[in-house]
Amino acid sequence: FPIWWYVAPTIVNTFLEQYDLSGKTIIPLATSGSSGMGNTNKELAVSCPGAELKEGKRFPADASAEELKAWAEGFGI
Repeated sequence: FPIWWYVAPTIVNTFLEQYDLSGKTIIPLATSGSSGMGNTNKELAVSCPGAELKEGKRFPADASAEELKAWAEGFGI
């Protein structure tokens, strides 16, 4: 998702709230031209109770597929 003023867009919270994510792991991956992750995890945590919310990462819009793959592989994905 794109970062909007240091948080995820509200639609991401709405999506998370539609499912029981208890016991699941959520790893935010975002893009932004300049904003960092800011309060993203704090804002998302209330929408996915019972899930393990890992620290995510913001990538620039022009991040390569190889860069994204290397990051994801660090989680054993």
